[in-house]
Amino acid sequence: MDNAVAVIGSRAASAYGEHVASEFGYGLAQQGMTVVSSAGYGIDGAAHRGAQQAKGIAVAVLPCAADVAYPAGQHGLLSRIARDGLIVSQHPPGITPARHRFITKNRLIAALSAGTVVVEAGLRSGARNAAAITVELGRVLMAVPGPITSSTSLGCLELIRDGHATPVGSVAHIVESMQNT
Repeated sequence: MDNAVAVIGSRAASAYGEHVASEFGYGLAQQGMTVVSSAGYGIDGAAHRGAQQAKGIAVAVLPCAADVAYPAGQHGLLSRIARDGLIVSQHPPGITPARHRFITKNRLIAALSAGTVVVEAGLRSGARNAAAITVELGRVLMAVPGPITSSTSLGCLELIRDGHATPVGSVAHIVESMQNT
């Protein structure tokens, strides 16, 4: 989807990271862009909530069947996304989350988006995996350069340092990066 941007990151997000993800989700939705993520805790759920506050479209990609609310604590968010957006899964009804299904979920998130923004990520994380898939697919990869003292920023800083990701600090930066592809 040319107007879709994945906003992803750490489940154990900082308050700063959740704020940024929510602002990005809101701002991207206001720009008419679809926000793609997993609806998980932390960054992903915050991005979806931001998009919903702007009355935008949120697409949640699940590591399980679409009829399984995962994570269970996000049932309300998933219900709203199902009503106003889209829930995507490649698994048949009743399939529960499993470790290997998270990699499939990351592939779908990257494939459904013209670009991916990593808001917070540790050095070893699912978000870094999704970032690598984004690069493999030739899509735009962006990362938020967070504080060097935060373990949830180190993955983003490495993506930028290695030249894989464009640093972004605003919705305008994201839109500009998407237009320069």
